[in-house]
Amino acid sequence: MTIDLSRYLRRGDRIVFGQACGEPTTLVEALIAQGAGIGDLSAFIATSFSGLFTPETADAFALSSMGAIGELRSMTKAGKLQVIPVHVSQVGPLIAAGVIGCDVAMIQVSPADADGNHSCGLISDYVRAAVDKARVVIAEVNDRVPYSPGETIPASAIDVVVHVSRAPVEVAGGKVTETDEAIARACAAYIGDGAVIQTGVGAVPDAILRLLGDRKDLGVHSGMLGDGLVELVEAGVITNARKEIDAGVSINGALIGTRRLYDWAHRNAAIRMTPTGYTHDAAVLRRLSRLVTINSALEVDLTGQVNAEQSGSAYMGGTGGQVDFVRAGARSPGGRSIIALSSSAKGGTLSKIVATLSGPVTTARSDVDVIVTEYGAAELKGQTLAERTRRLIAIAHPDFREGLSQAAYAIQQRGF
Repeated sequence: MTIDLSRYLRRGDRIVFGQACGEPTTLVEALIAQGAGIGDLSAFIATSFSGLFTPETADAFALSSMGAIGELRSMTKAGKLQVIPVHVSQVGPLIAAGVIGCDVAMIQVSPADADGNHSCGLISDYVRAAVDKARVVIAEVNDRVPYSPGETIPASAIDVVVHVSRAPVEVAGGKVTETDEAIARACAAYIGDGAVIQTGVGAVPDAILRLLGDRKDLGVHSGMLGDGLVELVEAGVITNARKEIDAGVSINGALIGTRRLYDWAHRNAAIRMTPTGYTHDAAVLRRLSRLVTINSALEVDLTGQVNAEQSGSAYMGGTGGQVDFVRAGARSPGGRSIIALSSSAKGGTLSKIVATLSGPVTTARSDVDVIVTEYGAAELKGQTLAERTRRLIAIAHPDFREGLSQAAYAIQQRGF
């Protein structure tokens, strides 16, 4: 079905897209084709894996995001993506407050149930905030999107319906390397029976989940989940039985995976899709004990400051939900917060444990708990700056340890 967007959009409108695997690809394609003719349009999307956004997209509308996450890096390299530094938990509130403008919401949903409610399907995070704020809500109703329990959009909230039948965006698991496996082993050591886990998607999270087959009664409270969730649920490892809240249910905001995950989620009471006001909320998270959060970084300095956003002039990541979950895991009774990264990059020519960050501080050293590389874990919480430095050098790549020790000495001489 084609749609004439000029019937609904005005010159200068600000658009918010559903993101990740919940990206309304038919509507995005229509806006790319028609946006220039409408004029002066801008749009926000948190992440994208569709490959539809390229530097040429900017000819149709200006795009902003919370980072170069997914397949948005080509746009940042071309200077065509405007980055908004923001915690993912704040995207919904900023839309509601009008700070992130939302005249038009373009979303993807499942077919409606008997009561006329559409499931948000694969993404719930800030979708409802956009729907509630927009002048016009255009929904891509895709019969191949699962009706996942949780956040719903009533038919009465939708102004324009576009019916499609196309495979939603899929993100296959990454190839797991020996380095990934070593990092995963160090992370998995912190996940005991009854732990509640938060992780992202990708090679390291996949490798971690594969190591948890002997655990009992794991729980899930996460901003995003991939195919590895299904394997652990089917193996009886994830039961959510010991969670203080949402017992028996995996809480999640985004399904980022393949058809196997989507089919499993369809009308499955074992999962509930919720907005970031629940997945990332500090008041909710503090009710969970044994919460183990695992997030990634581009680099970590010798005092424990974490950069997950930018390497030099290249914007390569984003703030995401890291700070929300780092704080929650570090403060959870019996829980831990882990930042996991390989020790080096660019074929081993660049250390990711550094004397000085090349980009911004995403997570403050005062919030950091554990840093993990393939060489082990550095527990930093409660440690002095000097001890942090020693522990971080011990998990750096051996080729860089001497240089880091010399840099640490110079830093200590002038004061941290």
